[in-house]
Amino acid sequence: MLPCLGAAQEVSRTGAYPREEMRLVLGAGFAAILERHLESATPADLLVWSLAGMTSIDSALSVQRTGRNVRLLQGERLLLSRSLPERAEGESFATAGGAAADRLTLFQQAGWNASAAIRAAGASALIRHSFEAIFSHFDPFSRYITPEEAQAARERRTGEAGLGLRLAPGRGAGTVVVAVAAGSPAAEAGLHVGDRVLSIDGTRLRPRDAAGAAGLLEGPAGTNVLLLIERNRRRQELTLRRVLPHGSPVTAERVDDVLMIRIPAFSAQTERQVAAALLAAFSQGAPKAVVLDLRGNRGGLLSQAAAVADIFLGPGEAFRTAGRHAEASRIYVTAGGDLAQGVPLVVVVDGRTASSAEIVAAALSDRGRAAVIGTSTTGKGLVQLVVPLPDGGELLMSWSRLIMPAGWPLQDIGVLPGLCTTGGPAAAARALTALRAGSRPMGAAQAQQGAMRHPVPAVAAEALRAACPPAEVPNEDLPVARGLALDTAAAGAAMAQ
Repeated sequence: MLPCLGAAQEVSRTGAYPREEMRLVLGAGFAAILERHLESATPADLLVWSLAGMTSIDSALSVQRTGRNVRLLQGERLLLSRSLPERAEGESFATAGGAAADRLTLFQQAGWNASAAIRAAGASALIRHSFEAIFSHFDPFSRYITPEEAQAARERRTGEAGLGLRLAPGRGAGTVVVAVAAGSPAAEAGLHVGDRVLSIDGTRLRPRDAAGAAGLLEGPAGTNVLLLIERNRRRQELTLRRVLPHGSPVTAERVDDVLMIRIPAFSAQTERQVAAALLAAFSQGAPKAVVLDLRGNRGGLLSQAAAVADIFLGPGEAFRTAGRHAEASRIYVTAGGDLAQGVPLVVVVDGRTASSAEIVAAALSDRGRAAVIGTSTTGKGLVQLVVPLPDGGELLMSWSRLIMPAGWPLQDIGVLPGLCTTGGPAAAARALTALRAGSRPMGAAQAQQGAMRHPVPAVAAEALRAACPPAEVPNEDLPVARGLALDTAAAGAAMAQ
């Protein structure tokens, strides 16, 4: 961390711009983006995009890119004009990133001297707005994390309060609620999945900053937090009371001789808990089938996705990651035996199932081990890398994409079920009847999904997901999942082929 940056920012309010400290932070970030981000960019791109960060602070400033030059103006007054940086052949990413940052700090210094709004915002705001402007040109998951947010994330404080909601970046203002736990303070206050959180305790949320929003939600148990939300274009305030968080262990129960295993999230203990549930159940006599419930599971540790898939699969590929950087491309394999001893396996997913949970569903489906029931999943198929910065902040940067065993990319597509429940229990029952008769209602869509390769046009991904739109799968659909698991012919027809 640069302890002098905070002091420089205080001085900056009287006119001093901390150029050297800014160059160190911006240069480190630029080098990482040029070398490791999933999508390529040039030093010129980073310079021009980051300059938009200043115009977001002071609308009187504008940026013009003409040919190989870029200009910063205040109204019609030219503040600075410079040539765009280029990366020479063989030049290191650190050198190229440093050169782009050096050029940017010249423009920032010119804007600083001319704009009271820039000076009032301070150095930290310039860093934040610069990276936010850059990442707006990339994927929705890459973002800058301030030193305060990064420190809060690193600390594992006891007594943190749980509210029972998950937030994700969304388009436009604020963040979007993507999960609400039953019986939680969020549920009791009336918060719904899809609500947009605009402010927390009066602090307006920045676009795409779910991490910052999560930090604002933290606080001692027994205290209140006030949310301003938007639902169906109408705004309202909700008060939530923080409680001590509960763990999210794997649970298992035997229903109609079907072992129901519920995985709410992928933590460091998930693989061990799933294995223990299977071993305990089979020690009392093998069940007729196993249902793996991944509804509402937003993911977690990537390594645990591979480990859980390994529980049910023999040797082979579980999934792979692909990126520009050599270390971003890896193949994850399964090597163990099937702890479920080959009994029929069904995976339940819904529109809230994401990331590592999607990986498990896709791996088991593509490898022919499990039938999938539910709705299209989230389609979160990018892997993030944490890059520490000299100011104590971090870049959470997407650097690889997930590729499923059949070769299709997970991002934006998600997992398609072989038995769609979007229409409710009655529609799910009809689909099960069709599968038992040898028909495959989702067969064409599954085949199309398996044939897709990166890059997939957004229109094509949306059209594919329309075959079974993402939705919440209620407990009332679980008997259909057990019925599918107990019918070998229907389960076979539901599998991707």
